[in-house]
Amino acid sequence: MTKSAKNTLDSKHIRLREPRRDDGMAVHRLIADCRPLDTNSSYCNLLQCDHFAATSVTAEIDGKIAGFISAYPLPEQPDTLFVWQVAVAEGARGMGLASKMLMHLLQRDACRDIRHLHTSITADNSASWALFQRLADALSAPLRDCDWLDKHHHFDGLHDSERLVKIGPLTAEQQEYRGAA
Repeated sequence: MTKSAKNTLDSKHIRLREPRRDDGMAVHRLIADCRPLDTNSSYCNLLQCDHFAATSVTAEIDGKIAGFISAYPLPEQPDTLFVWQVAVAEGARGMGLASKMLMHLLQRDACRDIRHLHTSITADNSASWALFQRLADALSAPLRDCDWLDKHHHFDGLHDSERLVKIGPLTAEQQEYRGAA
């Protein structure tokens, strides 16, 4: 996608859908191109596209995958959706695609009972902080964060510390807003 095409794209050119198993390798390549995201194995991305399809979203522009969000309900807290990764291709950035994908995901039947959204963000990832703050603002829901995974204790110094970000609780009114968005 060219820069000029990026500026003229509107929502009718974007197709948001559940990922399919066949999307796994394209998702794997997208994530690898979206530094500083951690790359997982291609097998992991295939499983995300297959096992977590109902709570993940793929964005297509002109038939090519330009965005992906992997998410899943927490096993011990089924009303809490954990957003694992948000990836947007470089040529699709700056048009609100990540926000559109998040709202699309929250409107799905699979997320109708979700009252809390969690994710993790490193302290220096300003794009992710801004994305999730915009989501909290759009939903009129509080955003809180706390220490979660420590660089030295959990990652042996090989990865920056991750803050656990919590949005919610989401109210019935916010559910209605999500359905109308």
